[in-house]
Amino acid sequence: MLEVAPGPGYFCIELARRGSYAITGLDLSRSFVKMAAEKAAAAGVNVQFTQGSASKMPFANDSFDFLLCRAAFKNFADPVGALKEMRRVLKPGARGLLIDLSRDARPDEVSRAVDEMGLSAMNRFLTKMAFRTMLIRSAYTRQEFERMFAQAQFSRVEIDSNGMGFEIWMTK
Repeated sequence: MLEVAPGPGYFCIELARRGSYAITGLDLSRSFVKMAAEKAAAAGVNVQFTQGSASKMPFANDSFDFLLCRAAFKNFADPVGALKEMRRVLKPGARGLLIDLSRDARPDEVSRAVDEMGLSAMNRFLTKMAFRTMLIRSAYTRQEFERMFAQAQFSRVEIDSNGMGFEIWMTK
């Protein structure tokens, strides 16, 4: 399994605790790779963290059975290149899941989602402002995702809306 842009590695580490999976995390940030590797070692789990770009992955063709990319795609400098690389490193017939925001998310959807996070009043306010002023502006619309996925040539793509974002299942 490959997680693209795992940040500090929380998901990879938690998954490794649940079974003997071969898990790799790829992140552009050297700091996140170092932090994630230290956290995995402290947790006593075997997860490989590698520094690299989503649009130029340092992995062989057909390497992974599953791929996950959560809340990071909107930050990629070359989103179509990243999708093509995701397709390249997946094994034939393997699936991936991309979860991210929608630029079309309504303010009430954002407010509701943030309110459900259980944050303090000040943190709720700051989080809502971050979503409205930065994060959603860099996100993509459904039509933009459809155009990018058409260029990446997956055999199947399913785009589901879920409140303020998308869950996109892709099959090589």
